[in-house]
Amino acid sequence: MSEYNVKKLRRTHKGRIIAGVCSGIGEYFGVDANLVRIALAIVTIFGGLGVGVYAIGWLLMPDEYSDTSIVQDLINKQQDRSRTDWSGEQKPMP
Repeated sequence: MSEYNVKKLRRTHKGRIIAGVCSGIGEYFGVDANLVRIALAIVTIFGGLGVGVYAIGWLLMPDEYSDTSIVQDLINKQQDRSRTDWSGEQKPMP
């Protein structure tokens, strides 16, 4: 059976400055992360969307050593809490 090399969009640790979003995007598309950073800075200066785009990427892109994003981790924690009643016993899954 052959293995497929599937590229995954992830926040990287190599070349990370803040959260690794730009370096992850650069690695995924095969461009220098500094070009992504410059593009993001231009979008921030002229449209104000750059910070929001970066924040969304930080929340939705999983870390390279994780399978889930920050948002997915929060959703999973909330679901685990909702399955546990006040006595600490697990409720059955529907």
